[in-house]
Amino acid sequence: MSLDELAPIGLDELVDRAGLLTRVDRKYLLPVAVLPQVLAGLPAGTRVLRIDRRQRFRYRSAYLDTPGLDSYLTTAHRRRRRFKVRIRSYLDSGTHFLETKTRGPRGTTVKTRFPYEGGRTHLDPDMRDLAVAALADAGVAAEGFRFDLALTTAYERTTLFLPSTSSRVTIDEHLTWTLPGGPALTTPGRVIVETKSGRSTSPVDRLLWSLSHRPCPVSKYATGLAALRPDLPANRWRSVLRRHFESTAAAERC
Repeated sequence: MSLDELAPIGLDELVDRAGLLTRVDRKYLLPVAVLPQVLAGLPAGTRVLRIDRRQRFRYRSAYLDTPGLDSYLTTAHRRRRRFKVRIRSYLDSGTHFLETKTRGPRGTTVKTRFPYEGGRTHLDPDMRDLAVAALADAGVAAEGFRFDLALTTAYERTTLFLPSTSSRVTIDEHLTWTLPGGPALTTPGRVIVETKSGRSTSPVDRLLWSLSHRPCPVSKYATGLAALRPDLPANRWRSVLRRHFESTAAAERC
């Protein structure tokens, strides 16, 4: 099965049926060569997001962190109150959102988002206050935090909708990580498949498991920063870096 063979779904219907701002996320880092096998096993009725005849969309995320990298370090050390702050840009439509991501009960991810019209790499005072308030609602004390650009990601995303479970699957290709002022790193022949479900598993999780693919701790922000900043603690992502990014300074060779 190819993506062109899937029935389309529009953005409004997708948001209405599978907004999933609170959800269970699982990420899989796969070789590009196995993607056709995954697509061939998609459950019947799977639909693909299509807007103006386009089904692959360009994304850019500017990740903001404190001068002490509290966002990165709380994730690296698996703290309960870990968080992310980013400016998400949909390049094909020219729209931008300020987003926060925190941990909810039982391992869920909770995302809040606000329309954003300011500079794409920094927060004006009003938007910073919105981010701080959203984090406070999740139990993250961020009142004194200053947020600066720490990493930019860019990639192309395809989004699938699974009607049987009202869940989503995203396929991210051509991911590039860039530090402020450089350097940059592109994922070598890999795609990130992410399942987003209100339940513990989705049909695509079970499909990937049947093909011997398991979730891995890949974070577009934290893994990218670890790959480009070998001075940072990276135990949580060392196996991912060693397996998929052996040529980077952060990867440890076997």
